[in-house]
Amino acid sequence: MPKLTRIYTRTGDDGSTGLVGGPRVRKSDARIEAYGTVDELSSAIGVARAALAGAIASAPEAARSVARELDEWLAWTQDALFNLGSDLATLPAQRSAAMPRIEAGDAAALERAIDRAQHDLPVLDTFIHPGGSLPGALLHQARTVARRAERALVTLAEREPLSPEVARYVNRLSDALFVWSRWINHALGQAEHRWNPKSAPPG
Repeated sequence: MPKLTRIYTRTGDDGSTGLVGGPRVRKSDARIEAYGTVDELSSAIGVARAALAGAIASAPEAARSVARELDEWLAWTQDALFNLGSDLATLPAQRSAAMPRIEAGDAAALERAIDRAQHDLPVLDTFIHPGGSLPGALLHQARTVARRAERALVTLAEREPLSPEVARYVNRLSDALFVWSRWINHALGQAEHRWNPKSAPPG
């Protein structure tokens, strides 16, 4: 386990950053964009978890049960994203077999989570806008960051090989975040913000 004894190093003042194992690359590099966006995604999930904890303080027990289960999934997701970020921050030649990484079972686990949450939800018959409860809205926001992370990974994969499990996991995660936002909104009794294609301005 690394010990962070000093936060600032001044080594990045020239626009470069160090990868795991020592190599330095420009901060504009596609690899940095990819794992930086993964880090941003984990941060967005962390904010949603904080909102989730606050929202359920006075919620009924059924909603608290959903929130506890959802928080367990989100906690696991943050660990998985940290594993992904450390993998992306390491050049292939520097990787060791012991390094944690995204595996095929991770996307499959998200599919199980999606199916589990969908079981509680009404069928979606139109597009919806992000919103509802605060944790629901923040999970929608995290979903959009997941989509951006996926685009960054596609860009990186055009330059060098990436495990297909990485893109598959992030794609499933964006789906899971969408369903999880609906799940917590439903548990908290928050109506969907349905898309109205014939919407007119108020007044």
